[in-house]
Amino acid sequence: MSQNFLYSLARPLLFSMDAEQAHHTTLPALKRAAALGLTRLVKQPAADPRTVMGITFKNPVGLAAGLDKDGAYIDALADLGFGSIEVGTVTPRAQAGNPKPRMFRLPEAHGIINRMGFNNGGVDAFVDNVQSSRFYQDKAGVLGLNIGKNADTPIERATDDYLHCLEKVYPYASYVTVNISSPNTKNLRQLQGGSELDGLLGTLKQAQLRLADQHKRYVPLALKIAPDMDGDQVRNIADALVRHKIDGVIATNTTLSRDAVTGMRHGAEAGGLSGAPVFALSNTVIKLLKAELGDALPIIGVGGIMRGADAKVKMDCGAQLVQLYSGLIYAGPALVRDCADAVRGK
Repeated sequence: MSQNFLYSLARPLLFSMDAEQAHHTTLPALKRAAALGLTRLVKQPAADPRTVMGITFKNPVGLAAGLDKDGAYIDALADLGFGSIEVGTVTPRAQAGNPKPRMFRLPEAHGIINRMGFNNGGVDAFVDNVQSSRFYQDKAGVLGLNIGKNADTPIERATDDYLHCLEKVYPYASYVTVNISSPNTKNLRQLQGGSELDGLLGTLKQAQLRLADQHKRYVPLALKIAPDMDGDQVRNIADALVRHKIDGVIATNTTLSRDAVTGMRHGAEAGGLSGAPVFALSNTVIKLLKAELGDALPIIGVGGIMRGADAKVKMDCGAQLVQLYSGLIYAGPALVRDCADAVRGK
C-alpha cells in the first residue's frame, strides 16, 4: 500500500482539525508507528550522496527546521527517507511562543501561515532529546540543529542567546543553522542587516573555531535568511557570509508578502507564509545568492517545494541541497522520494 494512498486517507481527517492540533496529532502517531517498526517499511530513495559543507548527505532532500522544534521525533522522521534532518529552532530558555491560534492552512494556495514564535522547551531539553535519539547515537545520518533567540531577549543582546545555544548544541550537530529570519520574533530580521549581521557572524565564527579546537571536530555553520529582500540586501548578506567564512546559507524562511493569497480565508493573518506562495520569492533569492557567491559556499534551497519538479527548479536556480516542510502537509511523506527521484544525479 503506497504512502500516497495512506496519506490521502488520513489527510481529510487531519485537515478537519485546527492546523496546530493536526501537527500535534501527526507527530506522536508517527513516533508510535516508528516504535512498532512500521516506518521502516517506507520505501527509501535510491542512494544519491552529495558532499556539502564537508558533510556527506545520503541524498540531497532534507527536512527543514520547524516541524520538530524540540528534537523529540528525530528517529521517526529519519525513517521517511530524508538525506538530512534539521530540528529546532531552539532558544536558550523554554518559551510558550505566541498566543493561539497561530497556524492557518490556505488550501486553495497550498500555503500555511504561522506565527508560532519559536515555541520550544529550551536548549537543555532539546539536547537531551537529541542525545537520546537512535539517529544520533548510531551516527545514522546528517543532523542539523537550528538555533535562535528568546523573544524577551533585547535585540542588542541577541548574540548572547546564539552563543549560548551554539555552545550547547555544537557537540551533537552535523551542522548548526543560525536562524535570523523568522518574522515571528520581534525585530529578529533586523539581524540580517549591516553592522548587526557583521557583529553576529564575527562572534559566532570565533566561537565555532574555539569549539572546533575544544571538541576536536569542525561543525559547519549555516545562516538561514528571509525571502523578503531586494538585490542590494542579498548582496550585502552574501558579502558578509564570504568575509566571515560561514559554511552555508539556507534560502529561505517564510514571507511576509500576501500578494499570492489576497482575499483568501486566513490570507490576512499575521505571521510567515510558507508553501507554494513562497516558491518564486525564495527562488529569486537563491538566484541572487548564486550570482554573488558562485562556488564560495553552498546554498540550501527551501520554500514552496510541493512536488519533485519543484526541487529540480531549486537546484537549477543554484541550490546544492533542498529542504521540505509545508509540502509534506499537502503532499504527504511520498514527497521525499518524489523530490529525490527528480534531482537524482543532478
